[in-house]
Amino acid sequence: MGYGNDTAMVWEFVLRLLVAGVLGGAIGLEREYRAKVAGLRTHFLVALGSCLIMIVSQHGFGDLAARMGGDFKFDPARIAAQIVSGIGFIGAGTIIFQKQMVRGLTTAAGLWTAAGIGMAVGSGMYILGIAATVLTLAGLETLRWLLRNFGMNVRTERLVFSVKDQEALDSVLAGLKGLGINILNSSNKEGKDGITVRMVIRIHGDSSEEEHVISLLKTISGAKFEKLK
Repeated sequence: MGYGNDTAMVWEFVLRLLVAGVLGGAIGLEREYRAKVAGLRTHFLVALGSCLIMIVSQHGFGDLAARMGGDFKFDPARIAAQIVSGIGFIGAGTIIFQKQMVRGLTTAAGLWTAAGIGMAVGSGMYILGIAATVLTLAGLETLRWLLRNFGMNVRTERLVFSVKDQEALDSVLAGLKGLGINILNSSNKEGKDGITVRMVIRIHGDSSEEEHVISLLKTISGAKFEKLK
């Protein structure tokens, strides 16, 4: 008799699906709040789907095993292993290269973790799945707080501005150096109206440093701010 005819076992599987969906959704809710690409629904489905596949991997061959007796052998870990590699496809879709930097790695890692949580719950390891969820949420928020409050929040921005001559450009460069802005690369294009400058700069802290850069360009004669993003 297969597990599909065992009412108690079926409800146990339903409970596993429910718990996995809730735990995955909890991580997705945090990502949704941060306006990330993969949010509540994506994490919910990843955790739920991986839980379902884990259940099928462990218990989906009961009827066949009963009919074949000792001649039938299967590896429950084989199907589950495909979740680990398969989730990389979804995770890769959330990673983008923008403004000279990679974005989406945390979201991709969150999806991968949600899959692991779903697999744990699918195996019946409720406490492990719940503990992993709590640690994931605590880690995301605690590390974010540390980065924000201890000056470790570093990001790369693209700065575009124009100046009328080299003297004005030298003043801008000196001002950026005075603000502690790290220039990663820069390119200049001379035209009839002056020099257009494109820079990739590294900014620490919150948006106040962006405001300082914009204010600097506005105070230098012959400099015209165009874009910072």
